[in-house]
Amino acid sequence: MTQARAGASSAHRIVIVGGGAGGLELATRLGDTLGRRGKAHITLVDRSRTHLWKPLLHQVAAGCMDLNDHALDYLAQARWHHFSFQLGHMIGLDRENKAILLGPLMDEETGHEVLPSRPLPYDTLVMAVGSQTNDFGTPGAREHAIALDMPEQAERFRARLLNACLRANAQGGPKEPWQLHVAIIGAGATGVELAAELHNSTRELVSFGLDNIDPERDLRISIIEAAPRVLPALPERLSEAAKKLLENLQVEVLVNERVTEVTAHGVKTQSGREVPAEITVWAAGIKAPEFLREIAGLETNRINQLVVDGTLQTTRDPSIFAMGDCAACPWPEKNGFVPPRAQSAHQQASHLFKHLPQHIDGGKIPLWRYRDFGSLVSLGDYSTVGSLMGGLTKGSLMVEGLFAGLMYKSLYKMHEYALHGFAKVFLDTLARLIIRRTEPHVKLH
Repeated sequence: MTQARAGASSAHRIVIVGGGAGGLELATRLGDTLGRRGKAHITLVDRSRTHLWKPLLHQVAAGCMDLNDHALDYLAQARWHHFSFQLGHMIGLDRENKAILLGPLMDEETGHEVLPSRPLPYDTLVMAVGSQTNDFGTPGAREHAIALDMPEQAERFRARLLNACLRANAQGGPKEPWQLHVAIIGAGATGVELAAELHNSTRELVSFGLDNIDPERDLRISIIEAAPRVLPALPERLSEAAKKLLENLQVEVLVNERVTEVTAHGVKTQSGREVPAEITVWAAGIKAPEFLREIAGLETNRINQLVVDGTLQTTRDPSIFAMGDCAACPWPEKNGFVPPRAQSAHQQASHLFKHLPQHIDGGKIPLWRYRDFGSLVSLGDYSTVGSLMGGLTKGSLMVEGLFAGLMYKSLYKMHEYALHGFAKVFLDTLARLIIRRTEPHVKLH
């Protein structure tokens, strides 16, 4: 763990739980300002040792991106940007004594305890623990489906896919109906992006000597969606464009099909359809982590999100803030709640970075207003679709193709810029372009 800076014991203690896009951006920017000057001691808590931008997980799963090339070490980031990092997972909250409780850290190989359960005191607490897949208690989902919430799960999917291809290639001859068939439950951004990436990466993988596999005949991908169309959050025209592209890639698209059971070799739906599958991915629905449910008397909703007001402060404790996917934040313009998107977390992190200093000094934080800049969905090397909103037009601008693809890539670059600054992002991008010309475009191990 990084050590507290000299004099930090008398500084205001800001604890940020969750090192996702919003939490890490906030810790980095506060560290460079309040932490550097000794006005506050910032501690970031996460259960992982490294950070990966969550929208990239489908590329890791498909083998199109090497996790090690894009993972950011929290300890290094903490040292470079004047905050502390605590490795651990939060299991409790003591609001009276203003401390969170971290569970014991265990050695995964030996099972020995590395760090015991321990309290971590705070003056201001920011909850940014994100979300996890919500399988709605569907029978078999937990046992047989893989979620894509964490890098470890994406790597697990990639390894299973590689092993399935190696096994089928060595087997030769006729294959079982479920072999080399991937079923993706949920046709939101994650499901659609994964399907498109898999079409390309599996064919790339087979080209490296797996001669007993015919990619057009043996490799199959199905998307199963309970809603009437894919990408229901996007305008209907773009949803139809994405559906046609997926079908052109020979992806089976099943809509109006609610999954009722996941088995070891397939998926069953309410209509009685059975979709054979060797690997099933659950990408439908989200919820905040279970430990947040009514934690320490704070108000939560049915999917465990902490209810906050317009200042991002929890409704029952002004010293506790919540942001990102774990926060139920009002969106007055839509008479609903802010959607769980990376752009929401980024905007909330910027708001808290700007206004937490006046909160520390006893002032009031102004209301945060969400600006919807639209949604973009990448279909791998084939296309990108989306809608841009806000200052560009009075309504929305529907975009497809090269321009949309460049906009999609810029979102990750903006995240990197917030963490590293221009020089490092520019040089790193240039290096990746050079290296990519000399390496396989799919991970082979």
